[in-house]
Amino acid sequence: MSDAAPPTRLLLVDDDVLVRSGLRLIFDTEPDLEVVGEAGTGAEALARAEAVRPDVVVMDVRMPDLDGIAATATLTARGPTPRVLVLTTFEDDDYLFRALQAGATGFMLKRARPTELLHAVRVIASGTSLVMPDITRRLIAERRPRRGPRGAEALPALTEREADVLRLVAEGLTNAEIGGRLHLSPETVKTHLSHVLAKLGARDRTQAVIVAYESGFMAPGR
Repeated sequence: MSDAAPPTRLLLVDDDVLVRSGLRLIFDTEPDLEVVGEAGTGAEALARAEAVRPDVVVMDVRMPDLDGIAATATLTARGPTPRVLVLTTFEDDDYLFRALQAGATGFMLKRARPTELLHAVRVIASGTSLVMPDITRRLIAERRPRRGPRGAEALPALTEREADVLRLVAEGLTNAEIGGRLHLSPETVKTHLSHVLAKLGARDRTQAVIVAYESGFMAPGR
């Protein structure tokens, strides 16, 4: 009997059948990934997700019937899974930001290399959000920030150590890298991060970074 973990179940959502076919070709070559369904609209994605129970949904944004933002909000409201990876282009900044606010776990550019896409899916499937600091800062800088205090006082519920962890998460560091920077074990970093997510009401690292920038705790230019 094999002790190998079951493959990660994927649902591909895009209104372009050629895009879906290309994605399937990429994923079908990987033994740890399994495409269990496809959908061409957001409404169809909700129905397929209910039927096939994917671990990760690879989600387009602009689609007829129901767009990827509304579909993401509905999917993430159902529980911790499935996790949503949004595929976008640089021209879709407003849609992308709203998708992250709706609960998407991460995002990739459609012109990304297959190896980058595979890495992104595996990162998200492992339970970690995919934060791209440079793009996240640019997205938030282009939007009108909320008025409010700057610095640590913007999020008074956080302890000093939790604030340190949040700053480094916003820089895109992993738990191990944060631990090295703060001289903490990865397990301790994970505990602090769990407290940060709970206090901010954030679903994952990506949403915590959004809250950090929107509140003024982090400034886009930093």
